[in-house]
Order: sequence, then C-alpha cells, then structure tokens
Amino acid sequence: MPDHQPRDHQPTDTARLAAATLLDIEAVLIRPEEPFTFTSGRKSPVYVDCRRIISFPRARATLMRLGVEQLGRSAGVEAFDAIAGGETAGIPFAAWLADLMGLPMVYVRKKPKGFGRNAQIEGCFAEGARVLLVEDLATDGGSKLTFVEALRTAGADVAHCFVVFHYGIFPQSTARLAEQGVALQGLATWWDVLAVAEQSGRLSEEQVAEVRGFLQDPDGWAAKRAD
Repeated sequence: MPDHQPRDHQPTDTARLAAATLLDIEAVLIRPEEPFTFTSGRKSPVYVDCRRIISFPRARATLMRLGVEQLGRSAGVEAFDAIAGGETAGIPFAAWLADLMGLPMVYVRKKPKGFGRNAQIEGCFAEGARVLLVEDLATDGGSKLTFVEALRTAGADVAHCFVVFHYGIFPQSTARLAEQGVALQGLATWWDVLAVAEQSGRLSEEQVAEVRGFLQDPDGWAAKRAD
C-alpha cells in the first residue's frame, strides 16, 4: 500500500466503500478549521477512531467482509492457520475475521502480564502456524513490530498484518514492517477518505486543499500550527 498518493488519487472499489463506511459512522473525522490536538500536543486536521466500528453492526460486517476479500486476493484464501489480535484495539476485529474465515484466534499483549503463566499470548497455535496479525489502524508501524516479535518467539510464521485503516502518510509504516518480512494490508488510507469526501461534496475546496497539504507534509503542517 503506497504512501504519498498523487493529487488525482482514485481509490479502489474496496477502499472507496471502506472510506465511505468509515465517514458515515464518523470513525474518521476531518476538521481543518478546528484541528485536533493529540496527547503529544501535535495538531492534525484529521482524526480516526476505529473503536467506533464496534457499535455499528452493519458497518463492521461490511468492513470485515471487505477485509476477508482483500486478504484472499493479496495472500490467498488458504494463507493463514490462525488470527492474532493485538492488545487491545485489534482484538474485536481479529475475532470477527477469525469467525468469517473459520480460523482459531489468539490475542497478543504488548508485554507479558506479569503473573500466573506470565503469558504474552492468550490462546494457542501449532509450531510454525501461519498467523495473521490484526490491529485497528497503522500509523508508523512501531507497535506492530512488538506483536510480530512476540508471535514469532512463540513459534508463529508471521508474514502479513491487517488493519482496517492505514494512515498512508508515513512511509516508515510499511518500510519498517517490510524490513521484517511483513506485508501491511489495509482497507483505506487518508488519501482514500479525502478522495471520497471530496467527490461526495462533504468538503469545501478550501478544506480539501488544507487536508491535502497536511497529507503531503504532516510534520510541516503541524509545525506551523504549534502553540
């Protein structure tokens, strides 16, 4: 999934439907005139909250169906032996995908829980099992590497990571995973959302220009609006 899309970016049918669905349930928000402020203090005209998906049964069913279809096209329908959800946001999506794909599920913690079996992975899979890592979204890819390492240490073969939403503006998100032999699969990026929002008339020309400026240079955009 490429970063830094061209100005005339046209989403695939999958990305278009995923982006429209996320916009409809307000899991993605665009507000350039009143930027969001993250805990780091960084400003952004866009915000994503994939956790909202769990409260919209029809939307989540659509997104998970799209996910299964995309994984079948990119990796193959028999490519996985188990599904692993990353703590905590990836767990419900992993459960729904596992159910649709007829596969066992596990979930992986950010670190061992520190008591009892001191487990970092809950559930089980066979040595050498081909495990799909699932999370809600990808920004720079850092947390994914922690989960991949834990799964591989436990004996899993991890070559794919699926997310509902991929920012698509930080090249290191795909590069860092690719360096570890993991392909990142996502349904939609901010470039897809912007294209759908623009084509559906949800944004003014000024808003589109502002968001495009952020997507092309997120660090520069945020720096100009720092307190």
